[in-house]
Amino acid sequence: MTTTRRWLAALLLLPLLSGCAVVVPVAGQVQGALAAVLRGSDPQPMVIADPGTGSGSIVSAETMPNLPIQVRLSGVNAARVVYRSVQPGVGEREVSGTVFTPSGEAPEGGWPVISYAHGTTGIEQACAPSRSASLLGASALVQGYTTAGFAVAITDYEGLGHPGNHAYLDNITAGYDVIDAVRALRTVFPDVGTQWAAFGGSQGGGAAWAANELADSYAPELDLVGAVALAPGANMVGLVDKAIAGTLTDDQGPLLQWVLESLARRDPALNLDDYRSGEAAQDWAALTGCTPDKAGAREDAVNRLGDKDFAPKSDAAADALRRALAAMAVPQGPASAPMLVAYGDADTYIDAAWTDAALEQACGYGDVITIDRQAGRGHGDVNGDAVNQWIGDRFAGVPAQNDCT
Repeated sequence: MTTTRRWLAALLLLPLLSGCAVVVPVAGQVQGALAAVLRGSDPQPMVIADPGTGSGSIVSAETMPNLPIQVRLSGVNAARVVYRSVQPGVGEREVSGTVFTPSGEAPEGGWPVISYAHGTTGIEQACAPSRSASLLGASALVQGYTTAGFAVAITDYEGLGHPGNHAYLDNITAGYDVIDAVRALRTVFPDVGTQWAAFGGSQGGGAAWAANELADSYAPELDLVGAVALAPGANMVGLVDKAIAGTLTDDQGPLLQWVLESLARRDPALNLDDYRSGEAAQDWAALTGCTPDKAGAREDAVNRLGDKDFAPKSDAAADALRRALAAMAVPQGPASAPMLVAYGDADTYIDAAWTDAALEQACGYGDVITIDRQAGRGHGDVNGDAVNQWIGDRFAGVPAQNDCT
């Protein structure tokens, strides 16, 4: 069996992390090793022989001795990193994340890569996956994919986990973060290859989609085989008209609040009072929270929101917000590789019609897209059973189904 076929066979045995955890059993470890791993320790700085310069270069790296026990017992190589992402038109940024490789000797050509783009965790620095021992649940995905023979990169996105302003739902900025996480992974662990796939859901679905569009021009030294976007926040401009009409869903109001706060932090000229009224204005600080200790206050504030608490107060304010959201949207050009997009027609965060329109536009660019529009599914219950087969086929060089034709 070829190496590629072994990867595919292993992938097909993995459950998928799309709102639930991947669990891969670990057995056969000796009692002494178990006791050592259970103790854990403090993270230690790592010396990187060649930290590099520019995109994907390493600012700092440290060990991750306190990952969940089953991940540590699997022998995964792990590092929490701060890496540089040089975004055209913006300049150099520092972004944190985590990178992993399987234990053992890499195959010829190096470990293939999954760059995972996580869903919404909040907009505060403390709400980063890398700040959580379980990576906010993504450690199960790491264990699953490394067991299957893949290296894994997980960006926190700019402003989460490291100083900066998080660009919430800015797919383009997140797309750069997803790509440069692969470069950072290869900087820390030189036995990683150039073949990679992007995979994300919700906020991460839009990030994976953007990474696909950016890959050919931004990272020509890497070989993107495909991108998976589950329930992607591709184009959220429709939030503006719904805010004006008072038809935002109970989930979209709080989402829009994070968008507005994130935009204001990056653009001092944006006046939040042009977009907040009533309870939203009164409870703004509580609505911004994302850590567990603030969850109760945020939930209470969400429950008090009125139908038009986020309605722009002028046509000029509405137009400005539309322009900002459009600049963060995908598609903005043709994709670099095939894509799988799976989403539900009952999504209360992202109207299915918005995703329909984004897909129609992407098909117009000539993209190759496998489209899985799921009846009755919402945001967190999209069925991702086909994802690992689809990813495995891309690494194996199998042509992707194109539903654009």
